[in-house]
Amino acid sequence: MSSYHELAGTRVDRIAGLSDALYAIALTLTVLEVRLPEPRSLMSERDLIAAITPLLPRVLTYLLSFMTLGIFWVGDQTFLHHLHRSDRTFSWLHLGLLAAVAIMPVSTGLLANYITYRTAVVFYTFNLLMIGFLSIVAIGHARRAGLVSGRAGEAAATTLHRRLMTGQILYVVGAALCLIHTYWSIAFILFVQAYFAFWPGKPSRRHLAHHATPTEGAVEAQGEPSRKGESS
Repeated sequence: MSSYHELAGTRVDRIAGLSDALYAIALTLTVLEVRLPEPRSLMSERDLIAAITPLLPRVLTYLLSFMTLGIFWVGDQTFLHHLHRSDRTFSWLHLGLLAAVAIMPVSTGLLANYITYRTAVVFYTFNLLMIGFLSIVAIGHARRAGLVSGRAGEAAATTLHRRLMTGQILYVVGAALCLIHTYWSIAFILFVQAYFAFWPGKPSRRHLAHHATPTEGAVEAQGEPSRKGESS
């Protein structure tokens, strides 16, 4: 008879569904920090511009957090796609990751309200580091536990792990820049996130040659192991 540890948390589709829902909530909540000015009976164009101008830091932090959550969501879904099953440990590691994601609206609000305070920047960066760290731990466990599907999955895990490690280092650099000014930190982290989102880099010919055949064969095969693991 199988133990509870062997049976619990094995369905990747349930993890992906919960992940999608929580990311969607976090993405929505970040925009609540952009609050429109209160309407007044007498207001000129100049008054409206003067009322909107203080919102620019809030819009900046919203865009930064939206981009950040989008990057982590894409990476999360990419990795989950390459799992043929889950286990209880991976499920709890992923729940820890989602807990760190759920704090993003809080750290975003803190940064929006205190954008010139180093403590707000450090707290925000720490939130990013926690998401990245838990993602790295979850990927490492999945590889050791044999949850990853084939060579294509291993290639995806290697790429994601490398990107996460690079991001962790750059986030620390960004946090250190607040010693000069918090705007330096925010600008640097914004640049890093824009790089990860829009300039992921072109794979080398050697990489494509090494993974072309397994990846093509895995396009059809990946769905079957996933369904087998999910239906058990």
